Amino acid sequence: MKNIVKYLIAFVSIVTVSCTDSVMDREAVEVDVAPELVTPKSDFVAVLDKTKANDLITTFVWNYSAYKGTSTVVNYSIEFAKAGTNFASPVVVATSLVKFKAFTVGELNTAALDAGFPPFVQSSIDVRVKSTVGTTGGIPQNSNSFTIKLTPFPAWPNWGIIGSATPTGWDSDTNLDYDLATKTYSITMNMVVGAFKFRLDDAWSTNFGSVSATGGALVAGGADIPISVAGRYKITADFNARTYTITRL
Repeated sequence: MKNIVKYLIAFVSIVTVSCTDSVMDREAVEVDVAPELVTPKSDFVAVLDKTKANDLITTFVWNYSAYKGTSTVVNYSIEFAKAGTNFASPVVVATSLVKFKAFTVGELNTAALDAGFPPFVQSSIDVRVKSTVGTTGGIPQNSNSFTIKLTPFPAWPNWGIIGSATPTGWDSDTNLDYDLATKTYSITMNMVVGAFKFRLDDAWSTNFGSVSATGGALVAGGADIPISVAGRYKITADFNARTYTITRL
């Protein structure tokens, strides 16, 4: 029995030493070569068109990064940041295990909106690629960056107002701003004596008027909403509840 115990102690000692040696001999992973972003470059300018959401618009391409030490999985993240902020608050918009990521118009639009860039406005966006190793995202290496210009479209219905009381008359719509928190649309603008209506996607197929000039229920295809006194107004509409408010400021 004593011999068996001796053999077990010896075996455990050998295994412990072997494992310790294995850990001691293992190379640490260290940075070596950062990824290099190749395209898109700073000459990339796009006005994103929601009617072409499924079309390929660009492919982010970069050279692989390199790490010294034990082989491990390398992950790549594409980051967007407001131009000139030195990536103080970057937003990861896509990930990849290979050295490219293709974007459709819709995907690039979602990336821009998720990074906080507003629709209908051309934004200058710094883009780069970050590589990390392992499942915990350790040992980051950042690529060079380029500054692209994107004009996203809203990923929510595009409502606007049109009419003789608005700056562009009955010729074109003035787009409303969407509030994700309240699910309402609003605008603050100067208006003249006249009238206006709400309509969807710059078309008359879906439009709302009202029986009231002071706020209340919205009526599909309803009467023009009158403005009897010129001035600066805030208009807010809830198209789910089909109500609106209008306040002269």
